[in-house]
Amino acid sequence: MTTSRSQTIKPGVASPGMAARLGHTIDERRGVEYHELHAKDLVNKLNARPMPFGWTVNPYRGCELACRYCFARYTHEFLGLNDPAEFERKIYVKETDRARLVAELRKARRSGQLVAMGTATDPYQPAEAKFEVTRRVLEAAREVPGLSLSITTKSTLVTRDADLLREIGAASDVTVNLSITTTDPALARRLEPRAPRPDLRFGAMRELARAGVAARLFIMPILPGLTDDEPNLRSLLVLARDAGAIGAESNVLFLRPGTRETFFQFLAVDFPRLVPEYERLYRRSAYARPDYVREVEQRVRSLAAEVGLSARRRADRPDQRAPRQLSLVW
Repeated sequence: MTTSRSQTIKPGVASPGMAARLGHTIDERRGVEYHELHAKDLVNKLNARPMPFGWTVNPYRGCELACRYCFARYTHEFLGLNDPAEFERKIYVKETDRARLVAELRKARRSGQLVAMGTATDPYQPAEAKFEVTRRVLEAAREVPGLSLSITTKSTLVTRDADLLREIGAASDVTVNLSITTTDPALARRLEPRAPRPDLRFGAMRELARAGVAARLFIMPILPGLTDDEPNLRSLLVLARDAGAIGAESNVLFLRPGTRETFFQFLAVDFPRLVPEYERLYRRSAYARPDYVREVEQRVRSLAAEVGLSARRRADRPDQRAPRQLSLVW
């Protein structure tokens, strides 16, 4: 992956496919610049490695939440932005066209594959309160009954759209995945500097469940030595159960090139004692050592069974590159 990117991306230069799409600055606040991005397509077909969804929607490029472990920071390199911090300081707002969105979602529906919103950046990050790109995508989704849709977020802003999500869910399959890695607010602030507190996210989960919107806990990523302990995992599962979650899904931290360097710099400052352990676990791959992963996955399964909440690994979801049979009801 790194070799491929180095062959196509020149440091500090936007890739040919992106250069013409970059628009002017449309707002500045909280030390963040917002720019227009003329998107070729907002709903994108996935043809790459096996994934549990067939289509992706990311209304924004870049993310203000500034999660230390975010795997998507490298995507700003295609815009000619090589400083990892620019991922959270320069947010690109994708343009939308209602008719085109509806047409794209209908195409996704015909494939029978899941449309996943928020696979790279949070669709309810602070920018959404002003620009409402995610809201417009959902309004288009309301016009496409029979859709299979998932939304992944750390933001409580998702509750703004509870009524709309309930409407969509009456004719489509919709799930909101609330990403919560720890119940410790101090640790959460260090790991996810601008995301809402964990208790507020559980409050959003409860509000969605009461509104009749399916909500799931995402324990992603599980961070070695920081959030993988039994008390933390049990607390997350219990709080999700009590908030009305339909289940939980988990995955151990993935450290792709670009993210790895940024995350290790963070560890060296905030948790230097953990650096040797991470070097051991991630010595040969972007994935943690298989023995560690198996141990954590078993811990989550056991705890979930103990508290009475269904749980699965991210890997348990089927590869959706091959279309499934369509429902005839919509």
